[in-house]
This record gives sequence, structure tokens and C-alpha cells, in this order.
Amino acid sequence: MPAWKDGKLGLPAKEAVKLFPELNNYLDGRGRLDFSNRKARILYNRAIAKAIFGLEIEYHPHGLVTTPVSRYLFLKTFLRGGEKVLEIGTGHTAMMALMAAKLFKCDVTATELDEEFFDYAMKNIERNGGRVRLIKSDGGIIRGIIPEGELFDVIFSAPPYYERPTKGVLTEREGVGGGEHGEAFSVRLIEEALEYLKPRGKVALFLPDKKPLIEAITEKGEELGYSVRDVRFKAGTRWRHSLILGV
Repeated sequence: MPAWKDGKLGLPAKEAVKLFPELNNYLDGRGRLDFSNRKARILYNRAIAKAIFGLEIEYHPHGLVTTPVSRYLFLKTFLRGGEKVLEIGTGHTAMMALMAAKLFKCDVTATELDEEFFDYAMKNIERNGGRVRLIKSDGGIIRGIIPEGELFDVIFSAPPYYERPTKGVLTEREGVGGGEHGEAFSVRLIEEALEYLKPRGKVALFLPDKKPLIEAITEKGEELGYSVRDVRFKAGTRWRHSLILGV
């Protein structure tokens, strides 16, 4: 299993405070940020998005606090630039869709199910002048949402991966993938993706370091005829996986 990393992307707390002075309220005596505080995490990640990636991001008060660096590292495992891409479930930040459009010059379509998250995503896209086509998914994944006959070089997602609701970490729609290991949503995604990929196209899934989940999706992918590559990368202190399935 290859490991992949991209140097030391990050932002010192003192630099983040310059962008968002309110972060001073969450510094201890040694100048360290209290990342157990949700508000501090949001402000710090907004600072990283702005300073490193040139993005102005607003977070939903109750949505997942997505980290810009981990999302960028994921995209770098499969994007080369200029592809036509589809993101399934862009979330309230629309962060990966915006990165794909701005940093990788991709032609981007993205979907979102939740009404409030859709509104936040649209505002983030407009705030950044992002050339992203945003579609309300209304419960579907790809089929019935994307017009028949439209093909993409890459379909990617940070899919839900829990088998049951979690306690306060993610909303149910964000987190519950279903199935024995949380793989059901991802399996349905890769099944539907076959109808929407160009020749030599690929699906890329952003997944946690959860072996049974990865094995379940890999097994189904191989049954469907995909070639499967698992790229393990480290973002901060956590390992993540980019599971890349090619046709």
C-alpha cells in the first residue's frame, strides 16, 4: 500500500491569529490553540483555507468541520488538472469542489442533498467566484440526478462511512453509509458511476483508516470490473485513504 504526503502544509497559530484575531480567545499560555473547542477549529480551518489555498470558507454551525489540508491531499492523489469531474455530496463548505476548480482547473459539477448545506455550499461557491455547477440531489446519488449520457473523467466523494448514527460527531446524513461496515452508500455510488465515466475514467473515495470498510468496497469494486488502488496518506496526526477505482 503506497503512502503519500505533501510536505508540511499547515499554518502556525500566530499566523492564523493575524487573519482571525478572535482566535486569541482560544490560545493557552504557550500559544497553543484549544482544538477541543468547535469555534476554534472552525476559525483555524478558515484561516488555513484563506492563507494556503486562497479560499474564503464559511462553515455551517452544525456541520462537519472539514480540514482543508486533508481534502487537498486527497485531491492530489488522483487529479492532474483540467479534468471534467463530479463530486457527490460537496457538503456545506463545497471545499473540494472549489479546490478542484481553482487549484486543478477542473470543469466541476457537485451535488448536495441537505437543504441548508446546499445553501451554504452555494454561498461559498459564489463568495469565491468558483466555476462550479451545483445540483440539489434530492436523495439520489448519480442516477436520476445527473443527465443520462453525461460523462466524467473522475467522480469523487467523501462518502458517509458509519454503519449506524454517531453521537454528535456527524449528522446522520453526513455520517451513515449503511451496511455492515458503513460501505452501502459507497457501493451504490461505484455501481452507478459505471454509467457516467469516460473510458479510462475513475472513482475516488476519501475514507478513514477503517480496514473492514475499505475491504468491503474494494471487493465490490473488483466484482464490478474496476481496478482498485488504495493510497494511504497522512494529514496531521491521522491516516486517511484515497481509494481509487479505475475502469
